[in-house]
Amino acid sequence: ILFLCQSEFCFALASCRVIQIPVATAAPRTAPGGAGRRVHYVCVCFSLPAVPPVILVYPETQAQEPGVSASLRCYAEGIPDPKLTWLKNGLDLKPRSSKQLSLIANGSELLIGSVRYEDTGAYTCIAKNEVGVDEDISSLFVEDSAKKTLANILWREEGLSVGNMFYIFSDEGITVLQPSECEVRRQMKRRDREQAEEQICPPVSSSPSDSCVWSSAVNVRDKYIYVSQPPLSRLLLLDVQAQKVVQVVATDPFPVKLQYDKSHDQVWVLTWGSADRTRPSLQVIPQASVGEVHHAVRTTFQRVNDIFIPPTNLIITHVRFAFLFLKNEPAVHKIDLETLHRVKTISLKNYSCVPQSMAYTHMSGVYFIHCQNLHKNSFKNPPPPQLLVDSVTDTVIGPNLNLSGQAFVSQDGRFVVTPQTQTSKLTVQTVSFQGELRLNQELHNPLAVSDLVFQPSFTESNQHLVVATSGTGTDLLFGDLSSGSVEVIKSLKYPISPKDWPWGGPNRVVVSSGPFGQYLVTPSSESIFVLNGKQRTPHCEVSDIKRGNTVVWVGEV
Repeated sequence: ILFLCQSEFCFALASCRVIQIPVATAAPRTAPGGAGRRVHYVCVCFSLPAVPPVILVYPETQAQEPGVSASLRCYAEGIPDPKLTWLKNGLDLKPRSSKQLSLIANGSELLIGSVRYEDTGAYTCIAKNEVGVDEDISSLFVEDSAKKTLANILWREEGLSVGNMFYIFSDEGITVLQPSECEVRRQMKRRDREQAEEQICPPVSSSPSDSCVWSSAVNVRDKYIYVSQPPLSRLLLLDVQAQKVVQVVATDPFPVKLQYDKSHDQVWVLTWGSADRTRPSLQVIPQASVGEVHHAVRTTFQRVNDIFIPPTNLIITHVRFAFLFLKNEPAVHKIDLETLHRVKTISLKNYSCVPQSMAYTHMSGVYFIHCQNLHKNSFKNPPPPQLLVDSVTDTVIGPNLNLSGQAFVSQDGRFVVTPQTQTSKLTVQTVSFQGELRLNQELHNPLAVSDLVFQPSFTESNQHLVVATSGTGTDLLFGDLSSGSVEVIKSLKYPISPKDWPWGGPNRVVVSSGPFGQYLVTPSSESIFVLNGKQRTPHCEVSDIKRGNTVVWVGEV
């Protein structure tokens, strides 16, 4: 909702903000200076429509022997938050006892402590809010292993399937890791010959190293993985079901960053042109999940420093626009992902801001821009604050409090976390269903944060943990956004040095295993650590995986 206003009136309204819009005016001919400009103050009031729930369950099917525990998980998004209930074989589920059957995190998990034969059945999770309902079924079979029924066989084969794996790209090649058992399911060595008899990592004359060099990878609908090899000016295309390389895709020199546009099924490729970033450009691979042969198509965009595509989730399933940052330019360029044309340029010059990264929350319709000083000789000055940009009008609202640096937004758009290196804090902001952005709390943060991810809480619904890595030390942080408590895991060995990771982005990533997964992966320079997010402890270390800083999670296939 937009209307002309006095600023005092607008600020008195919940979920509203003032935006200044310059308007050209025709001055009288006798007026000195000719035409002028005046400013209209427009009040933008953001109100989210109610959205019916969308639900996921995990697992779809499982088979267990009598006496063991069984967990059935349910995840739903909607506006407002949906309420979760469970049925068994179409009837209301009434917990028999706290030990035998319990509902955890307001129904997000149904835990059966010691299954019996009579627990076999179809368990329906129902998500309901004021505007709709959604449901899905998780089936449980309880039987002796000796019976070898179809359900039992399918369940045990699923445990050995190609889904629910981390793909890790390191000096040695490609490692497929099953996290719960810390088991390496497959290794593709750098000199292995896969597609068309090409080696996975052939020698590069310009590189003294004999190792693989990777920079970025994306999961395309749990069907393919695209991964970039900058010195080779190419991508490898992996078939997840076959767990093998099926195509080599040629690109412009030095492809360093990939982003998947799920709405249009296309992979965007940022190339540098050389190791010194002398000729950066963008290419796009259309129909990335279909067909047998894929090609990178050059776009008209040049001097591109980075690209930001807003994320999708269960209720936001289509994104039309992305944003480009050009080298040393105080502006962001809005592009149409369907036509591949530039739509608008949003100037940031008045704020001396050269954009470095962006984040977005659909809950308030606001973009967060991480800024760097426009003038190179101002490196001694404090970094400029984050800027907020309204997604309705594409207008700069102004600074986000006094926060600077990169913003991280949870998948549901409800939490915005900004690491503050100057104050050793993680600043947490929340977004209400009315679109109000509020300062929530500050968590103590002893790390120089390299990467940060959100993980759904295992004890409370609609809450999150944050997991952050250090770019300089051996520590890792778990922060509970509900209680504000912080736990630091020490001695995870040192990360890859920045000089050994010249591709931009975090030099120590942390990758989660989806909305139901309790495991995360983070590399050191010499190994891979698997973390148990539910227990907030190290789970295992897999040695001899060097510089494995390109990691992709593949869920159910």
